[in-house]
Amino acid sequence: MSLGLVSVLLILFVVIGAIATKRVEICLFLACLIGAIVLYGTHALSELGGIFVEALENNAWVMLIVLLLGGFIALLQSSNGHLGFPKIVDKICDTERKTLLMTFLMGVVIFIEELLNAMTIGACMKTHYDKKKIPRETLAYLLDATGGPICVMIPISGWGVCLMSMFVQEDAFLSLGSNHIKSYLSAAPFCFYPIATLIIVFLFCMGIMPKLGGMKKAYKRVEDTGMVYSEKSKKYNQTISENVVDGKIIDFIIPVGVLIALTVITGDLITAVIGAIVVCAIMYIPRKIISSEDLFPILSRGFSDMLVVDIVLLLTFVLQIITGKMGMTDYIIEKVQPYMIGSLFPVMIFVLVAVLCFCTASLVGVCALVAPIAFPLGAILGVNTLLVMAAIMSGAGFGSHACFYSDATLVSSRIAGIDNLEHATSQLPYVIIAAAISLVAFIVAGIVI
Repeated sequence: MSLGLVSVLLILFVVIGAIATKRVEICLFLACLIGAIVLYGTHALSELGGIFVEALENNAWVMLIVLLLGGFIALLQSSNGHLGFPKIVDKICDTERKTLLMTFLMGVVIFIEELLNAMTIGACMKTHYDKKKIPRETLAYLLDATGGPICVMIPISGWGVCLMSMFVQEDAFLSLGSNHIKSYLSAAPFCFYPIATLIIVFLFCMGIMPKLGGMKKAYKRVEDTGMVYSEKSKKYNQTISENVVDGKIIDFIIPVGVLIALTVITGDLITAVIGAIVVCAIMYIPRKIISSEDLFPILSRGFSDMLVVDIVLLLTFVLQIITGKMGMTDYIIEKVQPYMIGSLFPVMIFVLVAVLCFCTASLVGVCALVAPIAFPLGAILGVNTLLVMAAIMSGAGFGSHACFYSDATLVSSRIAGIDNLEHATSQLPYVIIAAAISLVAFIVAGIVI
């Protein structure tokens, strides 16, 4: 059996194992260990240790950015600045349409991290939805449909950092220029699933997109019974907190503004995130929002929140090195190229990433496995690199939004106070419409571009 074939079997092992166990990190580690044994036999452990060191050395800046961004998000949450949004919301949301549009607008503005997005908007808007007799299914849909789709297109979001860290490993991406952030943003106009989803959400908020499927039933329930959530979701709404935490929106907007400005000015995410953290400390400590003693424990908590992401990234980098030594990319290209049509390649990558992310709920792991194959194969087929990037980003956005048990879907349903399956099924018609539009768009783009 050739080493190239073994490398493909290792990838299949990770995919199938992740679908079966929902534990992609364990499957990745086992694949790394098996690959090292195949390559080095009795010296597998020592060689594997060396590969881990190599992966850390080559990708230390990426893993540091992920940790620092986690610390920054933890500081933002500790300031409660995101909870300042209700003061603005109270003055504006006097109709159902304005309430929905404000939810959409906040979903676009709070792009730093999709779970922070959902938690912030949910905390701000839930009572407004209840007062306007808008089904909780609608709130959950808007939380989920603006979180992942917008974050995946922004290079300074948690999602963007992870994806860009994978793309910079590829020669095709590096050929776009030395400004990685600009290269990443260049693919955003071709991210058809996130764009289609955001357009559908906007049309829904304007009352142009009709209520479909489970969403239509939810509105009918409210009309007939006045209940904004179903009997099945009552258990998620038993405890109502009386403690309302105050926050100033300026404590959110200024640090995020500094992060964006420094990213644009310096082109260096590490500098930008460190600068934003320093601004948080300067703003929060003198005003006793946090104490100086709490600063590093808060940062450490944020680091630990991102540790799982870093572990998955490290394991995927190690597996990439191992499969690279086995000649996986060359093997796949040799076997697949005669049957590939360049114009259909983008839509095939979109479908592949979307299906795997939907099945595994491991967006980071799937994208890290697909990127080393998609970029070089796309280059050989003459496919526009931006379309390859956009197909991966769109597939990831679909996975985050559509998967019944992804972090974003689970958090959106819990924050909205409804059953997870009720949320997933009520938004399903809109997911299908966005996916269908994306399929057609990638086919057309693959032919035209």
